[in-house]
Amino acid sequence: MSPLFPALADGPPDMAALRFGPRTLTYGALAGAAGALAARLEGTGRVAVWATPELETAVAVTGALLAGVAAVPLNPKSGGKELEHILTDSAPTLVLAAPGAELPSSVGDLPRIDVDAFATGALPEERAADGDPALIVYTSGTTGPPKGAVLPRRALAATLDALADAWQWTGGDVLVHALPLFHVHGLVLGVLGPLRRGGAVRHLGRFTPEGVARELNDGATMLFGVPTMYHRLAEALPGDPGLAGALARARLLVSGSAALPVHDHERIAAATGRRVIERYGMTETLMNTSVRADGEARAGTVGVPLPGVELRLVEEDGTELTDWDGESVGEIQVRGPNLFTEYLNRPDATAAAFTADGFFRTGDMAVREPDGYVRIVGRKATDLIKSGGYKIGAGEIENALLEHPGVREAAVTGEPDADLGERIVAWIVPADPKSPPGAEELADHVARRLAPHKRPRVVRYLDALPRNDMGKIMKRALADA
Repeated sequence: MSPLFPALADGPPDMAALRFGPRTLTYGALAGAAGALAARLEGTGRVAVWATPELETAVAVTGALLAGVAAVPLNPKSGGKELEHILTDSAPTLVLAAPGAELPSSVGDLPRIDVDAFATGALPEERAADGDPALIVYTSGTTGPPKGAVLPRRALAATLDALADAWQWTGGDVLVHALPLFHVHGLVLGVLGPLRRGGAVRHLGRFTPEGVARELNDGATMLFGVPTMYHRLAEALPGDPGLAGALARARLLVSGSAALPVHDHERIAAATGRRVIERYGMTETLMNTSVRADGEARAGTVGVPLPGVELRLVEEDGTELTDWDGESVGEIQVRGPNLFTEYLNRPDATAAAFTADGFFRTGDMAVREPDGYVRIVGRKATDLIKSGGYKIGAGEIENALLEHPGVREAAVTGEPDADLGERIVAWIVPADPKSPPGAEELADHVARRLAPHKRPRVVRYLDALPRNDMGKIMKRALADA
């Protein structure tokens, strides 16, 4: 297999590769630090990585990949029970952590290597095969204990090279972000992506509009974020012309991990003249689709399939939807070199996840426009509402609700209804808690924009929507709200 990071050997050694706050590693220094760690890891089994947003995490994962050792990123905010499950399931031989990091007892029992981000060593030859495990990333566990998705080296290379094609991503790009490093978005795309291209990444540590503006004004060309981050940017723009100018300078603004509300798309475009592009992926599949850098950044869509990715929409009986009419809803199924190989220790779950012809069942519901653009309408389990004989995606109703000036946040779910099968429930965080918009007003607002059968029948008000670390709304938690 060709190296995952050719720039470590062939790139300019004095060029910046990683910057976390005031700490920077050049390509030469990263090659030395990761090479030194790889030498210590050679011949070990898989390793856990205490994935704090620090330079050491990037060095740890790079060193493990150079050694051909699978890395298991651990969320430092995980609860004890979840950590115990992940460690028991993945059985790492040791844990890599930044010096001085305090580890909980469940992790502290493992042998530990403190990562020296400024060590010096020789760069090893990468001998691992395409199909060898690179990362084991645990899913969010919304339907049971988290499952470890085994991502092979070929999946990392395939998805990053496909994104390079779609985004015209080169070694001249400088990426800024503040994403956590225990997920695909922040780690694979946000750290390994720039390293594979031979470019640079600047990690903010903590997201702030001021930090984003500073880095974009200082030469960063790309911004990766989740919808919560872009929402905060949109909120800050009216009073901050400097921020608008900084965002306008970016070559590419990319949002992922959840759908970016159309309202925030439009606010950012109006203030900056730049449109955010969206892409679609999962832990198990890495990236499947994206709006291309040379394509139309159409709000509410995630673009077209990436090179090498086969994508189809299927009915509940498995029949493929071949009429791309922008209305017919089907489940997304994908096939390609970007896919994981298995759920660790879960052959039953692995078998159930794939069709007989090798397509992965994503559980995401979407429609496809006549020109091939994909628009996701929600998760099959939580966002597809069957009401009055219609299949309704929660996402488009949420976007409509967010266009109401009295709505700050919105989520839509379905609940049993004796007449309709399911009725549409809107969960609203009002812009003014003292004067929330009424249920009838919101229903009429949606009906005017979409169709009468898509209006919410019930409206419930909250102070905030429950979200996970990546900003996704945890809809299963709404039932307990």
